[in-house]
Amino acid sequence: MPGLVRGMARTAAVVGTATATRNAVNRRQANKNVAAYSDAMNQSYQPPPQAQYVPPPQYVEVMPTEAQIGQEDVITQLERLGMLRAQGILTEEEFAAQKAKLLGL
Repeated sequence: MPGLVRGMARTAAVVGTATATRNAVNRRQANKNVAAYSDAMNQSYQPPPQAQYVPPPQYVEVMPTEAQIGQEDVITQLERLGMLRAQGILTEEEFAAQKAKLLGL
């Protein structure tokens, strides 16, 4: 029995030391939390600076004029005529006649 009592005493001492250590750590952490909270409450609140409003860029849609549309159409038609001539579908005379007609010559 004396060994059992000695073992129980040793266990009680270890448990007591562990409990005391845990309590000390908990108290230290609680004190740090209180100090951090106090510091945060004592600082004056300053809202973040307001961003300056910058209006979005203005875009202007430029519509092509009728003359530009007509030019593009003539250019497209001339390109098609050139391809037809290159493929041998139109002769030189037919190509020249259609070209003169498109250009108003």
